[in-house]
Amino acid sequence: MQPKYFTLKNFKFESQFILPELKIEYYSFGKKEINESGNLTNGIIYLHGWSGNYSSIKRIKDIVGPGKPLNTEKYHIICPTALGSPETSCPSSSGLRHYFPKYKIKDMVNVAYSFLKECFNVNHLRGVIGTSMGGFQAIEWAVSYPDFMDFVILLTTSHDVKGKNFAVFNLMNTFIRNDPDYNDGKYKRNTEVGCQNASMLLYLFGFSNTYYKNSSSEEILESITEMKKEGARMDANDIVWRNEAAISHDARISSIKAKVLIIGINQDQYFPPETDVIPLSKMIKGSKLFLYDSILGHLGTSEIKKAESVIREFLGE
Repeated sequence: MQPKYFTLKNFKFESQFILPELKIEYYSFGKKEINESGNLTNGIIYLHGWSGNYSSIKRIKDIVGPGKPLNTEKYHIICPTALGSPETSCPSSSGLRHYFPKYKIKDMVNVAYSFLKECFNVNHLRGVIGTSMGGFQAIEWAVSYPDFMDFVILLTTSHDVKGKNFAVFNLMNTFIRNDPDYNDGKYKRNTEVGCQNASMLLYLFGFSNTYYKNSSSEEILESITEMKKEGARMDANDIVWRNEAAISHDARISSIKAKVLIIGINQDQYFPPETDVIPLSKMIKGSKLFLYDSILGHLGTSEIKKAESVIREFLGE
């Protein structure tokens, strides 16, 4: 998967900050249907989670492709890397570092909206699909642009960030800010220890409780080490800015018009069905809900094939 790049000129954030050039990394594939006005009419946008990028579409590969629910002979699937994640504009890749504007979920959606209009000439999407933090964006899409899509599919997500999720995002930022190298975001060398600790914290909740119980101590320590290495490759301000955007997520969903399918995982520690997914389904009038089991917990979207028939039926409607 080789990404492409597009630049938005003079993008205005919700804070009114104007970024002269905002770079967007993306990948797209599948059949294109273009109408007489030159508009792409069969587009689906896929929005990745907190730590992903354009390539995260591979996590749901079992339902993407010819003859599958996300039929690439019927749809053109567009996968942008979100605002705030390298290699789309963010504190580290923009060169602005701590001067990069703080952004919200609404900004992430507005960037994607402008990108679709300018790069693909899209006036209407067939659908929006979002996983985890991408689900935050998918909900905001349906709220901010209620007539812009036919359907929305929400995977392992919620309409707000409270409880454990609120604690995790705040603890990650606390680890980074408490690192002496951070210097209120004005660091000369990356805040490596803080980033490592923040990344290792994520490991505690990614899988189901059963997964951890069935893993050997050696396997757990190896995974923690891998998360530490991954954290060392991250940029501190990228993490802090992204977490602050997530913390402020609290969508007002009364204006949603699109058909909505909500998929949750019973063993998800971040968005348990009883506290997040089921209440979300009750809040969105007419939405459909499907839950399945996965020992992988929140990361069980890689077993999305368990929801294949439900997704196929939903899209068939």
